[in-house]
Amino acid sequence: MSNLNPSLEKVEPNFGQSFTYKKFDEATLNKFPFWHFHPEMEMVYISSGSGKRHVGNHISYYKDGDLIFLGPNLPHYGFTDRFTGRGSEVVVQMRPDFLGKGFFDIPEMEAISKFFERSKGGLTFHGNIKREVGERLEEMHHMSHFERVLTLIKILNMLAKSEDYTLLNASAASLVVEHKDSLRIDKVYKHIRNHFQEETIPLADVAELVNMTIPSFCRFFKKHTNKTFTQFVNEFRIVHATKLLHETDESIASICFDCGFNNFSHFNRHFKKITGKSPSQYRKELNPVPLV
Repeated sequence: MSNLNPSLEKVEPNFGQSFTYKKFDEATLNKFPFWHFHPEMEMVYISSGSGKRHVGNHISYYKDGDLIFLGPNLPHYGFTDRFTGRGSEVVVQMRPDFLGKGFFDIPEMEAISKFFERSKGGLTFHGNIKREVGERLEEMHHMSHFERVLTLIKILNMLAKSEDYTLLNASAASLVVEHKDSLRIDKVYKHIRNHFQEETIPLADVAELVNMTIPSFCRFFKKHTNKTFTQFVNEFRIVHATKLLHETDESIASICFDCGFNNFSHFNRHFKKITGKSPSQYRKELNPVPLV
């Protein structure tokens, strides 16, 4: 079960440091994602394995690890999938002014300052930059506090200058949510995750879950995700389908029903609408970063 505590995450810097650094491995899995946000920026490196990105109103699948950078107050789920094998995970969280007010306003930091602005929509990195930054993030585990902060500045500069990134959510600003609303969305998303393989997810059940009427819930959900509930559920199902197409040899027909669709042509239509490809074409190309 995911954490049901309030979803405004309180982030405390490591003792003696201006930012938070955490490393998880197979012995200490960070395996309980929940829908949350925080005023800190967040960088996540997953060395291997696969899972789903869920940032604001964006959902996508990653394979062979990931490197993500999120701006402040951008709602997101944890990124690792406890059902899929993976390596280590490094999480770094920092306030935009973690090195003091005005530090990133000096001319030498202009590129990083612009990068922070760009990250408000969430970024995922690929190519050599993912591997190079990932190695440095893992090396930080063994560094002194002083070496860590110098390395972090170098990493931020590398990311700021890289063009090997994809913007995850261009409408990030509209997704900063109130504490109580975020808790409601968390409940809805958990319900979707638990029931998306079923043929239907009745709106009445979801509205009741968050103590709202159906019309009120529909307005609430559209306001905070920029999608209707049905659109969101279908997108969640299709992202799961891309994961199965990558990781299994299941037939496409079987995947269709595993993802909650009861009609093969309906599945094909939604898959092409969301990914731009048919399921068979998608599997043939094995695109590592769909839906972005």
